[in-house]
Amino acid sequence: MRVEIGKDISKPEQLITEHIDIWTSAVLAKSTSGRGSSKKYELYGITKLRELILELAVRGKLVPQDDNDEPASVLLEKISDEKAYLIKEGEIKKTKLLPELTEDEKPFESPQGWCFYRLGDLVEKLGSGSTPRGGRNAYVSEGIPFLRSQNVRNEGLDDSDIAYISSETHQRMNNTIVYPGDILLNITGASLGRTIIFPNTYPEANVSQHVTIIRLIDPNITPFIYLCIRSPLLQKIVWERQVGMAIEGLSKKVLELFEIPIPPLAEQKRVVAKVDELMMLCDQLEQQTESSIDAHATLVEVLLATLTDSADADELAQNWARISEHFDSLFTTEQSIEALKQTVLQLAVMGKLVPQNPEDEPASVLLEKIAEEKERLIEDKKIKPRKALPPIENEEKLFDLPLGWEWCRLDDICDGITSGSTPPKSSFIDETGIPYLKVYNIRNQKIDFEYQPQFIEEGYHSSSLKRSQLCPGDVIMNIVGPPLGKIAIIPDTYPQWNCNQAIVMFRPFISDLNKFIYTYLVSGMFLDKIALIGTAGQDNISVTKSRSILLPTPPLAEQLRIVAKIDELMVICDQLKLSLKQSQETQVQLTDALVDRALG
Repeated sequence: MRVEIGKDISKPEQLITEHIDIWTSAVLAKSTSGRGSSKKYELYGITKLRELILELAVRGKLVPQDDNDEPASVLLEKISDEKAYLIKEGEIKKTKLLPELTEDEKPFESPQGWCFYRLGDLVEKLGSGSTPRGGRNAYVSEGIPFLRSQNVRNEGLDDSDIAYISSETHQRMNNTIVYPGDILLNITGASLGRTIIFPNTYPEANVSQHVTIIRLIDPNITPFIYLCIRSPLLQKIVWERQVGMAIEGLSKKVLELFEIPIPPLAEQKRVVAKVDELMMLCDQLEQQTESSIDAHATLVEVLLATLTDSADADELAQNWARISEHFDSLFTTEQSIEALKQTVLQLAVMGKLVPQNPEDEPASVLLEKIAEEKERLIEDKKIKPRKALPPIENEEKLFDLPLGWEWCRLDDICDGITSGSTPPKSSFIDETGIPYLKVYNIRNQKIDFEYQPQFIEEGYHSSSLKRSQLCPGDVIMNIVGPPLGKIAIIPDTYPQWNCNQAIVMFRPFISDLNKFIYTYLVSGMFLDKIALIGTAGQDNISVTKSRSILLPTPPLAEQLRIVAKIDELMVICDQLKLSLKQSQETQVQLTDALVDRALG
């Protein structure tokens, strides 16, 4: 598909208004949510639009040049003269002369009236802060704000986790004082490149060694320099020139050599005003897109809830007919497809996915057979008797069961529900041993053993870790979170497995029960009924609670029909996700093509 954009850069609004469908359609699912955000998606198109606006701004393509503007060379001469005066008056220290910029160092051909200048020649202060003597022990409940990298966010100053130091400490750290109007830039770690202009919320503050202070000689150019630092052009330089072995970082010597494009001052003001104007349009576009996505998610949630809330088969059929009429427009996001999957699982374990067959042997007979087998194994001393769990109370039951179904506890139908344990480091060997699972190996409801695989000695597995031995077909669940409640069935990739104490295993006396047990656990319906006790900042499910999980148990024949139907429907959901992924990739390509075309 060919992408056309407006040629008249004096009307950059065309970048937004003529291509709204492209900017708003490029939406990607996030694997994880960012700090302070519960959004499960990324507005890729609008993010790229914001970056494009900044990139056009610093390249002189956002507003037209004016021949009547005083050229940047005159502005830079004034800044140079002011710097010499400040050095003479002793207000700032004399610094080593920086090398002149060569043509090869300039990232693009500067527009008429523009110049490139090194950042170090524009500042009266450029340097990072430091840690107060005593570290965190120097913090007080109120006093002078002490800003760390987590407080410097591209959205602005985040004072939700701000630290304070005393006035005495503040004075001892007078070289790290910041004032309103200073640019702050994170220079280490994952937050490298995040930047703000310190607002007038506080009269002054101090910064840590992870934040650098950029105080310009001419405060009139601060808004444009800040805009430059935020732009993809400078952010690329920030990440390319980081130094340090264990942690990313930018030294003062590296920062002061940065090549900064400088327009005439009058044009700087026009550029900053235009960026502010276009960013407001982006904000509106973002709000509208998010509202549309949230409204869509709510609609899907409400409609899917009508399925699980259906009183009988006729009502379920009517509700499904209503959804199927709009299937193509409802299930258009990863979130909605995942919601559909969960609804299928919930319908399945509630007995609403496949019809009941009165000819099936009822679950009560199945449970009696399992109980008899359990007693026989205890008598033969093949398994040990366990302390009986309390009888099932009506308030524990999540819903009414169909005819032929029964409630039971997993402990009633599984052998030796128990968690694993951690062997000594000396028992870990190479891939000739027994595969050993940790919580991070259970991903997307299956075993991911390509991620940090570990193996233990056969002898240790057979003796000391006997209780945590796993076999293909066992159902396992993470009981410490995150990732609490992740479920998988042990595959037959290896004949034997083992696991640590954060995983509990379920091995039904009748192996054919494992897939329905897995289905019920994956539905997550049981989690709300289990008390989660916080331990060291983590939620957990005890082994006793795991034993007591209630299972809505269908006749065995119906279980097999349910599992087969789920497999069939999950294939359809996976096809939907694949189609969605391909569509998203197309939208991303269109967005990137539009950006490339705009930058020429």
